[in-house]
Amino acid sequence: MNIRQLQDNLLFRDMDAAEIASALQALEGYEKRFEKGETLLRAGSVTERLGLVLEGSVTIERNDAWGSRTIISHVGQGQVFAETYALLDHAPLLVDVTASEDCRILFLRSGGIQSLKCSQSTWALKYISNLLTISMQKNLVLSGRSFHTAPKTIRGRVMAYLHSVSMQKGCQDFDIPFDRQQLADYLNLERSALSKELGRMQRDGLISCRKNHFVIHQSRSV
Repeated sequence: MNIRQLQDNLLFRDMDAAEIASALQALEGYEKRFEKGETLLRAGSVTERLGLVLEGSVTIERNDAWGSRTIISHVGQGQVFAETYALLDHAPLLVDVTASEDCRILFLRSGGIQSLKCSQSTWALKYISNLLTISMQKNLVLSGRSFHTAPKTIRGRVMAYLHSVSMQKGCQDFDIPFDRQQLADYLNLERSALSKELGRMQRDGLISCRKNHFVIHQSRSV
């Protein structure tokens, strides 16, 4: 386990090497590798463990009985997933967690975190505080998705999403974490309709795009 890598992560913020080692032992931390497309956690199951992405990335997605997929969010390197389910007793997952590329995950048994509230360990107090910060950040991400899918037109949804990414990156030239199908699933659109609209937007001079790289040229009404 690379303690130095963990020291730079928000989940272990303000912890020294000894505190991180104590946390990993108490939370029964272990690493596991997954291949692209492999399911890490499945809807309907329960978990006491949250996952920290050490390498690669995963997607949080909702798959219904008719085969439709909706991508809820993308979880990249250094980010956490399933923390809410890990903290709640016997709450079944409503989503699947799938490897969007080959990845390496650190799993931590946080289901018994209630017992940590009474602990005098300095790492435990920092861990709980860091989890709260992560939870608040996740709320912002989820509220952001509601803005991306609120517009009625395809162009409106695409521009709402690209505008948000541009603001986060601080520039108008950036990569997004989705391929075409994933972007369509995230925005609740058909892939063919999305591809056609992206072509129209390029012809209208709004954007340039190639694979997952986008450039916003100017702002116009959508």
